[in-house]
Amino acid sequence: MKTFDLIVVGAGIVGAACADAAAAEKLRIAVVEADIVGGGATAAAMGHLVALDDDPAELALARYSLTLWEELRELPAAQFDRCGTLWLARSDEEFAAIEAKIERLRRVSIGAEAIAGSELNRLEPALAPGLRGGLLVASDAVVYAPNVARFLIERARGRGAEILLRRRAVALDDDGVLLEDRTHLAGPVLLATGCALPDLLPMLPLRPRKGHLVMTGRCPGFIRHQLLELGYTESARGAAASSVAFNVQPRRTGQILIGSSREFGSVGREVSLPTVHRMLARALEYLPGLRTLEVLRAWSGLRPTSLDGRPYLGAVPDRRQVWVAAGHEGLGITTALGSARVVVDLLLGRGCAIDPAPFAPARALS
Repeated sequence: MKTFDLIVVGAGIVGAACADAAAAEKLRIAVVEADIVGGGATAAAMGHLVALDDDPAELALARYSLTLWEELRELPAAQFDRCGTLWLARSDEEFAAIEAKIERLRRVSIGAEAIAGSELNRLEPALAPGLRGGLLVASDAVVYAPNVARFLIERARGRGAEILLRRRAVALDDDGVLLEDRTHLAGPVLLATGCALPDLLPMLPLRPRKGHLVMTGRCPGFIRHQLLELGYTESARGAAASSVAFNVQPRRTGQILIGSSREFGSVGREVSLPTVHRMLARALEYLPGLRTLEVLRAWSGLRPTSLDGRPYLGAVPDRRQVWVAAGHEGLGITTALGSARVVVDLLLGRGCAIDPAPFAPARALS
């Protein structure tokens, strides 16, 4: 039996960030991953670095995390692209809400500006005519998250972490974690297993939320910014059984990544063509020229979703030496680095850069 200062279960972007942050503190680390690094929700994600402003607590976490992403901006494997986000308003009502969004972002030092409808086509000539206006957040970016996860795991390994891939954790006990091959690892356990969290910790409510993405062929310069409809937040935060929203990204390859859909109740990885058709129809309302591009592939993934939409970050009540960093829904890439620092700071008993209370797992058990 080996003993560690921390055993991180899960090597997606959140688990990898936790392992890297803990190893940087010179803790003796083990990372247990049932598959490959970054192979789950991380591999299926769009990879956007974007701050949603509807929840003050999560906005604070996103802002903190975005500052940490700057440290990886020059990492070639990250494919970091500060393309900015252009949020699109179709109606007077949506456009009227932009001023309040600018103010909420300003309070956390994120710059944003309103864009008149007459200016949209100068910024993005491929947009459909007649849109009411937009909100430009120039600091937002896109990364290729699986490569970042691999980099963070390798950096943790270089700092002494033991990496156990294709090794499944099957049970927790008061001393650590038991693996499928009967190996027992002793020490505090941090669960960063995304949708698999209930397998080891069923006491914390979490639901998988399926999403689809589509990748086109190359069309360099077709769009310049990440484009989202202002109704995207309603889709992301809503409780509807199924929804779609316009969200597209330019990739460094010249391809266009098209999202997004959300669906409760479906846990398989198979692609639903009706859902993809709905998603593409929505995208064509904003970018009619997409119909000229070739679709190369479509895929789906599962987002881990807590009941209130915020991730669980911190110690699990009434479970000795068990910690959790999971439930990030669609903001796992954006908030991974900040989430890791929060959990490691709590583990070490020191102050956090943001208030961790809104993310405490205890909120779901009261």
